[in-house]
Amino acid sequence: MGVRVDENRLIEEISARVMSKLLERYRAERDPLEIPVGVSVRHVHITAEHLELLYGPGHTLTVQRNLLQPGEFAAEEVVALVGPRMRTIENVRILGPCRKETQVEIARTDAVVLGLNPPVRCSGDLAGSAPITLIGPKGVLSLPQGCIIANRHIHMSPADAGRFGVKDQDLVSVEVTGEKSLVFHQVQVRVKEGWVLNMHLDTDDANAAGITCGAAARIVIPPAR
Repeated sequence: MGVRVDENRLIEEISARVMSKLLERYRAERDPLEIPVGVSVRHVHITAEHLELLYGPGHTLTVQRNLLQPGEFAAEEVVALVGPRMRTIENVRILGPCRKETQVEIARTDAVVLGLNPPVRCSGDLAGSAPITLIGPKGVLSLPQGCIIANRHIHMSPADAGRFGVKDQDLVSVEVTGEKSLVFHQVQVRVKEGWVLNMHLDTDDANAAGITCGAAARIVIPPAR
């Protein structure tokens, strides 16, 4: 008797392997001073407690695909975001693993749709951020704060930081090449052992520069000392 193959899962696994090989080739061939760019779409980081509220007692996140940074993944679970005027954005993906605080990251365009005015913040800096409501299949979560527009930032390892001559929390200017090449200012450097070099832009910034994931960036103005 033959074994039934889950075609969607097979396609995902093949795609992941191909992307891994392409990334290895890119790392081997790229200019050592170039920084790959990732486009960060709207998403949610969530606590285990809030996940159970939205998806039911005992629910845990299911991995859909692994992300670039070690241990991080896009989950199968999604939620709807609701603003104060009852405007909604559906199917917003949760990223894992669970965190200590629930955080919603959107672009300015998303904020306009929802009728919100979230601040531009570093991930985890949620004090005084915008309120927002999340709807899951089993419940509703109303947050008095927790919605931000993530600042432009670069993930890098200590070795990368040494190569670029920067340190954790530095602010730099970065030129992104593309159809509409731009220089982005106030880009935060975030350094952690094990991190893979990658600059994160939200969809508004990426669209302004006419780029997609895999574009190249370069630090053009070093941090002030």
